[in-house]
This record gives sequence, C-alpha cells and structure tokens, in this order.
Amino acid sequence: MQRHHVRSSVLRSVGYDEDARTLEIEFASGSIYRYFEVPPVVFVGLMAAESLGEYFSHHIRDEYPYERE
Repeated sequence: MQRHHVRSSVLRSVGYDEDARTLEIEFASGSIYRYFEVPPVVFVGLMAAESLGEYFSHHIRDEYPYERE
C-alpha cells in the first residue's frame, strides 16, 4: 500500500485501501500499523482533520482491529 506523507507531529505517513477497508499509518517513531474494517468516511475525516494526532486518538485508536508491521 502506498502511503503519503502528512504534516503531523505524531503521524509521518498515511495510506488507505478502500476495497480492503485498511488504513495504514506510519508514526513519527517509525512504527507502522494497519487498521482493518475502517470505513472510508473515517479516512476522509482523518485527512481533513486540523490535528491528525487528535483525530487518530479519538476516532481510530482502540476502535478497529490492527496489526503492527
């Protein structure tokens, strides 16, 4: 999955596969996580958020199954 760099102190890059409903996030630490069953509206909300880190904390973390790469 191709990720795109984002402006955030918490997230480094974000990618999304709409068909698989999988969100891939690279954190500033270098860790990469894949979140599953993420609806497109959540990805759109993340990319439009004023603070990606806050959006992630409130709407993604602990809300979807994930794996660490």
